[in-house]
Amino acid sequence: MLTRLTGSGTGFVRAAGRPAAAQISLTLRPQPDETLAALARRLVTALREQEATPLHLLGFGRTAAWPVLQDSLRRQWGRLDWPVTWVEGAPGSDQPVAGLHLRGFTGDVERVEFNGRSVGSIFTDGGARQCLLGGLTPADPTLSPSLQSGQVLEQLQNLLVSAGFELADTVRTWFFLENILAWYGDFNRVRTQIYGGVKFRTGSLPASTGVGARNPAGAALALAAWAFRPLDHQARAEEVASPLQCPAPAYGSSFSRALELGSDAGRRLFISGTASIAPGGETRWVGDVRRQVDLTMDVVAAILQSRGFALADLAQATAYFRRPADTGVFREWLAARRLAALPVVTAQCDVCRDDLLFELEAEAATEP
Repeated sequence: MLTRLTGSGTGFVRAAGRPAAAQISLTLRPQPDETLAALARRLVTALREQEATPLHLLGFGRTAAWPVLQDSLRRQWGRLDWPVTWVEGAPGSDQPVAGLHLRGFTGDVERVEFNGRSVGSIFTDGGARQCLLGGLTPADPTLSPSLQSGQVLEQLQNLLVSAGFELADTVRTWFFLENILAWYGDFNRVRTQIYGGVKFRTGSLPASTGVGARNPAGAALALAAWAFRPLDHQARAEEVASPLQCPAPAYGSSFSRALELGSDAGRRLFISGTASIAPGGETRWVGDVRRQVDLTMDVVAAILQSRGFALADLAQATAYFRRPADTGVFREWLAARRLAALPVVTAQCDVCRDDLLFELEAEAATEP
């Protein structure tokens, strides 16, 4: 089981790893009437209490909220020398921010710099050298979305090489595509073509999330990624199949349903963006968001159970809803099962099919 960290009103906080050099996951949702300055203060206080160095911040909220939150973080933390991926994920309320996922590390961290800003963090944990990259956008946002996709994947590859990794070390990706329904097929073709030339170290495609969301750069897409390179025989990364769904490549999407990292620091299971899709690949329960949530959670629970995890082991999760009016449905689902304390951010983002109303990505972790 993971340890729940407390203090500073930080909301939902989980940690996994060794006490001397541990990864931590902080999930913060705005409290009623909380200002952005107060939210920044909660985040900074939590980091300082855990004596953690930030690895990556994934934020969901209005694009106009990020400059304000960024300024507050700088006043309280100092220079923000860590990667940030910020996307337009409306909270379904009047608040400007839906929630924040921040990863940190209590050991040594190196930075990856690009064009004068920090876009990556390198750390060694559990016999594996690892790299988190975030906030990657194409160099030329005037190009077609397909060409921008190629640019950002090339940028990912070059940055990994500069950090001592390869694209083949990638185990997890997050793609946020503006107007996703208009060009998701083109994106998949570009990704499949590039991945086709890569022999991934795990032997499998990375776990991934692909949802529709704008980014502050105004580019067609923004990308975050995780690379994992074992340094000893105990560290490993391997694909995990979904007991209730077919592999995503069966219908043209180049990602694995789930992927697990294992080492002497514990296990970490990445569950890709998961939705109401039948074993044959077709959408189930069209138009019924509650049944789509039920089926999605059955699929997620089956993946977790197959690896000895439970929903209570979730270290981080994001629930995506296509319609703002539906964003409370998942909170009701959690409350009915006494799981309201799980570290979940709920955001309004388009899913990759026009008949999918809900998607969940999740991550479970456990200590050795």
